[in-house]
Amino acid sequence: MPDPFLRSLCLLLSALCFVAAPVPAQRTAKPPLHAKHWVAITGKPLAATAGALIFARGGNAVDASCAMLGAVSTMWDVLSWGGETQALIYHPLRRKVIGINALGVAPRGATAEFYRSRGYRHPPEYGPLAAVTPGTPGGLMTMLAEFGTLSLAEVLAPAIQLADGYPIEAQTADAIEREKEQIKQWRYSPPVYLPRRGESREAPEAGEIFVQRDLAVTLRKLVEAERAALRAGRGRKQAIYAAYARFYRGDIARELVRGVREQGGLITVEDLAGWKVRIEEPLSTTYKGITVFKLPIWQQGPVMLQALNILENADLVGMGYNSPEYIHALYQAMNLAYADRDFYYGDP
Repeated sequence: MPDPFLRSLCLLLSALCFVAAPVPAQRTAKPPLHAKHWVAITGKPLAATAGALIFARGGNAVDASCAMLGAVSTMWDVLSWGGETQALIYHPLRRKVIGINALGVAPRGATAEFYRSRGYRHPPEYGPLAAVTPGTPGGLMTMLAEFGTLSLAEVLAPAIQLADGYPIEAQTADAIEREKEQIKQWRYSPPVYLPRRGESREAPEAGEIFVQRDLAVTLRKLVEAERAALRAGRGRKQAIYAAYARFYRGDIARELVRGVREQGGLITVEDLAGWKVRIEEPLSTTYKGITVFKLPIWQQGPVMLQALNILENADLVGMGYNSPEYIHALYQAMNLAYADRDFYYGDP
């Protein structure tokens, strides 16, 4: 029998959302997916393929999730490799749900006094002065080291292949074109994202091979650190943490700080070295007999749990999915939950 952990379920963030529709049941071109042993789902088809490849190698759900996270982050997604990572992992051997908090934090120099001295009423929305310590690399490597089974080299292989060049999808290429004036503000971004500077369309065309050479170099450095640790006789877990150390305390950290501070940012080597991933106890509630888990306040997870508690006694099925009554009930429940967030626990 295979290790039951290979069948573990890695639950990434869920959101309570709705879309108005005039019919009780909304039709969709995306059918439900069914599987016997595993299923890989994420917002980018190529990234879901990365998860499927990892499952085919015998990896568990955390291995596959880390591969998908790395692939999605490489595909110029919302947060990318400089973003943050949150996860809920069900561990069947421990019979518990585990929370991963890989939220980046503001550098120590990002004080109210600093921003006021530069003429800001509040921190800017974009750019180096808006940057927090990158959480995605640490979150990925911590999850993989603690709950995965494969090596970092195996899990990052799809992301490295994508960074070497992949046919960019139209949605991403067009988003780059729409945001090109903002991209031009930063020294190192245009050479990567705008290969046709000066032309009417400066972003890649859909299907064009999109290459991120520097990112590929960085990801290979992580793999090199893991392999060096393995050659030195360290185990799988310790080797992955050697890659973690290279990112947050080694040459990668120093180069990241150089680039950020060169453009006016505040992140220091001390900020990176002092940041760490937190493995947490998630919050939970029950909704009509189902236990629902969410990450704590830093991810505003309690808002969803509180909304479910408010809706516990509502007959949503009887209202009809996406009927006016159904949408009104959800809207009011969420209003109340978000009001409590803002007043009681929005800023601990």
